[in-house]
Amino acid sequence: MRSVLAIILGGGRGSRLFPLTAQRSKPAVPVAGKYRLIDIPISNCINSKLHRIYVLTQFLSASLHRHIANTYKFDMFSRGFVEILAAQQTNETADWYQGTADAVRQNLSYIERDDPDDVLILSGDQLYRMDYQDLIRTHREAKADVTIAAIPVPEKDTAGFGLMSMTDDGRVTGFVEKPKTADERAPYHVPADWIEKRGIPAKGRHFLANMGIYLFKTEVLYEVLTARPLATDFGKEVFPRSYKTRHVHAHLFDGYWEDLGTIKSYHESSLALAGEHPPFDFFAPEGVIYTRMRNLPASRINGATLEHSLVADGCVVGPRTRLEKSLLGVRSRVGSDCIIRDTVLIGSDRFETDAQRAENARAGRPNLNIGDGSVIERAILDKDCRVGKGVKLVNAGRKAEADGPNGMYYIRDGIICIPRGAIIPEGTVL
Repeated sequence: MRSVLAIILGGGRGSRLFPLTAQRSKPAVPVAGKYRLIDIPISNCINSKLHRIYVLTQFLSASLHRHIANTYKFDMFSRGFVEILAAQQTNETADWYQGTADAVRQNLSYIERDDPDDVLILSGDQLYRMDYQDLIRTHREAKADVTIAAIPVPEKDTAGFGLMSMTDDGRVTGFVEKPKTADERAPYHVPADWIEKRGIPAKGRHFLANMGIYLFKTEVLYEVLTARPLATDFGKEVFPRSYKTRHVHAHLFDGYWEDLGTIKSYHESSLALAGEHPPFDFFAPEGVIYTRMRNLPASRINGATLEHSLVADGCVVGPRTRLEKSLLGVRSRVGSDCIIRDTVLIGSDRFETDAQRAENARAGRPNLNIGDGSVIERAILDKDCRVGKGVKLVNAGRKAEADGPNGMYYIRDGIICIPRGAIIPEGTVL
């Protein structure tokens, strides 16, 4: 596995995840109460015995850098590392990353320095568990130039993905990026028996979607990224140009996989984790998800009622409060007589002292995080937000999209989003 170098793409501005990305890069967005999105691909690499990892980012990377520096430290004799490669001006270019392929091209010197046989390219905003050794085995047994991970999807989900067609032995013969019409999709329909012969139940899924997980022979990666005209994106340019002249192979995957690129997908996936049978299990012993160790006390539930909810470390929930299908992140504090339903509360970076709470009272400022008697439904509350007593955040107007005054709140896909550090005054009704 030392012959494989992993590169995790940190993504662009993350505008579809705004306001969660207003002050942090997309891979740094918290998930499942105590993790960050970047922990998923890094943990998959570690569990697959891949210990040489670069993370490429360019937007608001300070918190991501701090998280990685405080979390991932390998034994000095293993030669393992997890390093941030932020966009920078060089003698060759002074531009921001223009796309996934351009981001890798601007860092080819680091790949050359490590001299791997193969380069594994991953996305930083997906929730899944994969043993990359299986992908590497497929790649090497097929003697492929490039291997792409593919997952079967039903036709109704195809509009958001790149689709592939392939031969019986798995060689890719065609690409289409995010098809919108049935005519565009038709050539990429895959018979159920083709999928099931590979040990994967079709279940009405007749299209193979590009997962954004690529394994390149290193010399092939150099060639496709330096060929003129220069490509900026793998899915839109590199693969459509390459599959006719290169051996582009597919590796089929059939586990839980979710792209958390939008507020709606982030909200739905987070709430699913709090269910009785979550589609992605952080408890699974065969693939531990690692994150930063925190010295936090156990959470304290003072006579509250919890139903299908997930509570992280260091939380305090007041009496007679009811949590339904919700998620509380680290250091969350919820007052008494509250109703929290279908809500993600990301938590806080610190605990408030008694003196700080007394100062809040003098200044007329709510304490962290949710005051007594508040009702919150179908919402995401970012870190260090302050919701006063008797607040109702229920989207009574059933708005699909809205921006509150002075950035107090945003509504995306009908989900109320409270930005980091926002203050919702006592008695507010939304």
